[in-house]
Amino acid sequence: MAHPDHTSTPQGGFAALELPAALLRTLTERGVREPFPIQAATLPSALAGRDVLGRGRTGSGKTLAFGLPLLARTAGRRAESKQPLALILAPTRELAQQVTETLTPYAEALRLRIATVVGGMSIGRQIAALRDGAEVVVATPGRLHDLVDRKACRLGRVRITVLDEADQMCDLGFLPQVTEALDQVHPEGQRLLFSATLDQDVDDLVRRYLHDPAVHEVDPSAGAVTTMDHHVLVVHGPDRYAVTTEIAARDGRVLLFLDTKHAVDQLTRHLRASGVHAAALHSGKSQPQRTKTLAQFKSGAITALVATEVAARGLHVDDLDLVVNVDPPTDPKNYLHRAGRTARAGASGRVVTLVLSGQRRATSELMAEAGVEATVTKVRSGEAELSRITGAKAPSGTPLDGGPATARTKNHNAPFRGIGTSKDASRGTGGKSRKSAEARKLAEARKAARTRRGG
Repeated sequence: MAHPDHTSTPQGGFAALELPAALLRTLTERGVREPFPIQAATLPSALAGRDVLGRGRTGSGKTLAFGLPLLARTAGRRAESKQPLALILAPTRELAQQVTETLTPYAEALRLRIATVVGGMSIGRQIAALRDGAEVVVATPGRLHDLVDRKACRLGRVRITVLDEADQMCDLGFLPQVTEALDQVHPEGQRLLFSATLDQDVDDLVRRYLHDPAVHEVDPSAGAVTTMDHHVLVVHGPDRYAVTTEIAARDGRVLLFLDTKHAVDQLTRHLRASGVHAAALHSGKSQPQRTKTLAQFKSGAITALVATEVAARGLHVDDLDLVVNVDPPTDPKNYLHRAGRTARAGASGRVVTLVLSGQRRATSELMAEAGVEATVTKVRSGEAELSRITGAKAPSGTPLDGGPATARTKNHNAPFRGIGTSKDASRGTGGKSRKSAEARKLAEARKAARTRRGG
């Protein structure tokens, strides 16, 4: 993954940071000329062996901020079988794989071996890689715990430990596995902890495991990123599916967040039937499927990625300029995490949250807590205002997965059961009568939409 060009900083560039010549050469070859602020701030402390507490949101260049010193300080040493020398912990498989992908050229320049240890992939291959010897292990906490349990990995020689996205690891329930790993690495080792937020669990980790850390808070939270626009679009319930479909059919890529795997699959099927190059990303997909889908989204073969929040944690896609919360997030941290998938590395981006009129107040309160000011607009499908904000347009209507288009797939105003219904009462008593009333409303809305469009 090529690293984006950096804006100039007054620190004199990477050359002034006493990095090994092989790393400087690789940085130059990859077009990485000047450090990002988080890199310029943390590299001197980390290279000097100090513990580091870095607060910066994803997309701020953190991987090289911890990766370069970790590789530089491990260079020249050789790992014995099953005994790595450096450990990077990340909350998700996708993030762990991205870290490996970013650091591999630099590791190869120093003849260091990286093993990626994540769930959903062959544990046998990972055991073999550790047995052959790997200086650096990039791991998710759950799979690392399994390998340590099987005595396939011993952490006693790890002298540098990185916790990347520490707050996300805690949010996902990995705190016990993280502390277990930190209790096993070399007690005199160096620890680098990076986190977008410093809440209670992260604060406990810092106090327990970091010794006199150099603290750098140089990157703003997603709510303070000036290149990011925030919009709340108030939609009429029956029109919600049509609005979502038209946004997904825009020119250019879009990442759409929903709450449940079922809703993600349902929307993806509908979008593909409407002619949108969409794919689903959630924890029910196998890791090879998830890796392939991400690669297709990054290349542009897939233009609409429909995802649950957990699946998209730590996701990095260059030049992604639109994120849509089809289901509004449930707390400020979720909002900032989702928003952080766009406007990365100085690029601009837009975050759009779809709400029904009854959700407006709760969403406004949530955004205020997140430090975000959003523009609120009432929209309907087919209207110019929706296109102006999101680039929405009518989908082609030609199904992508073969087979004849049914009346349901031709009409992008078709029922959208997956959205906004995860907590609906229609699943309880009286669901049938509500559903039939809903169906009548949807039929009326579709008829009205056709009349508006002259169809």
